[in-house]
Amino acid sequence: MAKNLTHKILEAHLAEGKLVPGEEIAVIIDHTLLQDATGTVAMLEFESLGIDVVKVELAAQYVDHNLLQTDHKNADDHVYLQTACARYGIHFSPAGNGICHQVHMERFGVPGKTLIGADSHTPGAAGVSMLGLGAGGLDVAMAMAGRPYYLPCPVVLGVKLTGTLPDWVSAKDVILEMLRRYDVKGCVGKVIEYYGPGVKALSATDRETIGNMGTELGATSTLFPSDENTRAYLDAQDRGDAWVELCADEDANYDENAEIDLSNLEPLIACPSSPGNVVPVREVAGTKVHQVIIGSSVNSSFRDLMVVAGIVDGRHAFSGVSFHINPGSRQVFENVANEGGALSLLKAGARTHESGCLGCIGMGQAPGTGQVSLRTFPRNFPGRSGTKDDQVYLCSPETGAAAVLKGVITDPRDLSREMAYPRIKDPEKYLLDATSIIVPSGELRNTEIIRGPNIRPLPKMEPLPETLEATVGITLGDNISTDTIMPAGSKVLPLRSNIEAISEFVFFQVAPEFHRESKEKGTVAVVAGENYGQGSSREHAALAPRYLGVRAKISKSFARIHKANLCNFGILPLIFKDPADYEKLGKGVKVVFPNVRKHVEQGDEEIPVEVDGNKIITVLEVSDRQRRNLLAGGTLNAFKAELNEKK
Repeated sequence: MAKNLTHKILEAHLAEGKLVPGEEIAVIIDHTLLQDATGTVAMLEFESLGIDVVKVELAAQYVDHNLLQTDHKNADDHVYLQTACARYGIHFSPAGNGICHQVHMERFGVPGKTLIGADSHTPGAAGVSMLGLGAGGLDVAMAMAGRPYYLPCPVVLGVKLTGTLPDWVSAKDVILEMLRRYDVKGCVGKVIEYYGPGVKALSATDRETIGNMGTELGATSTLFPSDENTRAYLDAQDRGDAWVELCADEDANYDENAEIDLSNLEPLIACPSSPGNVVPVREVAGTKVHQVIIGSSVNSSFRDLMVVAGIVDGRHAFSGVSFHINPGSRQVFENVANEGGALSLLKAGARTHESGCLGCIGMGQAPGTGQVSLRTFPRNFPGRSGTKDDQVYLCSPETGAAAVLKGVITDPRDLSREMAYPRIKDPEKYLLDATSIIVPSGELRNTEIIRGPNIRPLPKMEPLPETLEATVGITLGDNISTDTIMPAGSKVLPLRSNIEAISEFVFFQVAPEFHRESKEKGTVAVVAGENYGQGSSREHAALAPRYLGVRAKISKSFARIHKANLCNFGILPLIFKDPADYEKLGKGVKVVFPNVRKHVEQGDEEIPVEVDGNKIITVLEVSDRQRRNLLAGGTLNAFKAELNEKK
């Protein structure tokens, strides 16, 4: 039977279950990835398991989010991470070396391998045909301990690509076209597998852009075949021996099908404040622009920075436009400099920053009040930039560069009247920067782990009670992101290793008193609409609410990673059986879950809830494994109990 590439890789790594969409499967993990915003708590979780050394083929920790060192907190966390990595056998990439997705692809990516990362954009590994899966930090810690990763078997959406991209249209426009079609929840539970003759028109870093932002569709992952373009990229990274050819069988079957003719695409842009709010650039052309940022976790490759350098070469940013460059890695910018691109950018007025996420995670680069910011980033959720009521658009490097020169949103094709489109070829051999990564060795295993005062122990979590009584602490709408649940930014991110301190910011953007009110209520339920928990994989959006007493979240539907994180920390992820019942659960309403422990133990899907003397029905759609974790009060409790039983 002809197989698609997704099923080939999953079958080769399948530890439990069958490839039936929706059924839970367990996947053996080859590589794990942590970044510093999620990695500190994940490392604390790994330490709590009592494992002497990581048990995966390769584990890596990157410092790319918490780069501002305005006091001791971030610097202390980085020292903790570096010393813990040395102790447990983990590769460590220090601050300034680059963004996890870019650097992992450069130095470690291998076609056909599985990668789980505590960063929702881990599917960017599609650039080298890895199956990258975003997850919460605890799931990554468990994988580092040698456990498989559990997830619902995905539906495979096959997207046939034909044609080639026109001038002034690039890979960002491909994924924006997908977002235009499917919006932010249209690919939940799916792996998007691209195939067809148009694939050969996309370089490895083009594919990373598409895979990275596939997360914004709600997708589980994205895959591209491993072909001659993959081989050329790995050869250029002096890692040609890692290449293997991979593709779907001819006439492979897909659960769903779509097609994109690349030749018919035009420049697209996601308007405020959702990656799915996509329109052609020409529809918003003329809008005044105050800031343009090229780079961060997506569109930060050599090709992307060099095409911008080519467009602005010999020209200068329009007066009043703040022009920023965030390289994806030190290696990227070394090669841009070697090809003369850095000088073109600097002469055009660009502010060139260190390699890191920076403005994408709200770590600086916030726009001014009422200002329009064009960014090549993957997300523009409300307030994510650090500015309340921000006006952030997502676009390609070409569209960003056109706005730099014109001062307004401009269809980049209009520049063809002034210049030829700069066609960029990746280097046949990159200047390499492999020495910045600290490789684990036997000698480093004796390293003393250094813990600063901001490194706090994980809070204890009680098992699920027989009957749960709670008060609705907040009622929310559709598409609530983890940025809304637990904001990022320079004020909050340094507290990631201190759950007590960071819990004060839960729902801070929409309900500043939520943390205080929750402590007064004791046990809390959260109510929301569709696609609750979209966006970042940050498990703090589950862990910090649990610390505040949240024991149940009831919504019309959940995003995949957030739902898994809720189970990991003992919070019931319940779905309204009748969506109309959402209207009955306003803030302050008392809810009772009678005999909830018994219902969960015996595998009941329907969980009754008593509200003002009446009963509504919610649905608990979780696996048997997740039920055990919920009963124990969280995955760590369940794992430790399992270890004790074996002693």
